[in-house]
Amino acid sequence: MRPRLWLLLAAQLAVLRGSSVLQQTPAYIKVQTNKMATLSCEAKISLSNMRIYWLRQRQAPSSDSHHEFLALWDSTKGTVHGEEVEQEKIAVFRDASRFILNLTSVKPEDSGIYFCMIIGSPELTFGKGTQLSVVDFLPTTAQPTKKSTPKKRVCRLPRPVTQKGPLCSPITLGLLVAGVLVLLVSLGVVIHLYCRRRRARLRFIKHLRLHPLEKRSRLDY
Repeated sequence: MRPRLWLLLAAQLAVLRGSSVLQQTPAYIKVQTNKMATLSCEAKISLSNMRIYWLRQRQAPSSDSHHEFLALWDSTKGTVHGEEVEQEKIAVFRDASRFILNLTSVKPEDSGIYFCMIIGSPELTFGKGTQLSVVDFLPTTAQPTKKSTPKKRVCRLPRPVTQKGPLCSPITLGLLVAGVLVLLVSLGVVIHLYCRRRRARLRFIKHLRLHPLEKRSRLDY
């Protein structure tokens, strides 16, 4: 059956319910513009002729929601793209029981809910869907707040207060007077000793002068 027929059948579903047979991851993904989005669908059953369909729903699920067929993976044919789909932008491949859908260079218009689907007998089985949001800028991770290091307080010594007026206290004045008196007394003692020595020297010299005269007078007699 042609892919357009399966699109018509998907659009006629009144309520879209996810099945545990197909497990899609992640449930929500946010990708920056021009980056690649990777969606995964894991099949919990094994079929002889496995076919996994990938559909996109651009609006919230409702009774009149439109599902766009993107691509399918066939065990014999490999990847089959839908009509009016950029083949170089969409790639589907199998990894064991997982079926990967890669969308390269995503744009904001690529946002929507992506479903993987298998054809049963007689019903269709859908995954729970992956919601893709394409944004120009991804929210940045909040940086942990840095604790501010408290500044060390420097203790400063108080500046000496400049005193105005006379600097000499009574004690200082008394010490100065006592020092002056001691100097005067010492000077007086030095002067007295010097005078005594001078007088003694003069007497000695006078005595030496008189002594030869006495000898001479004695010879005359």
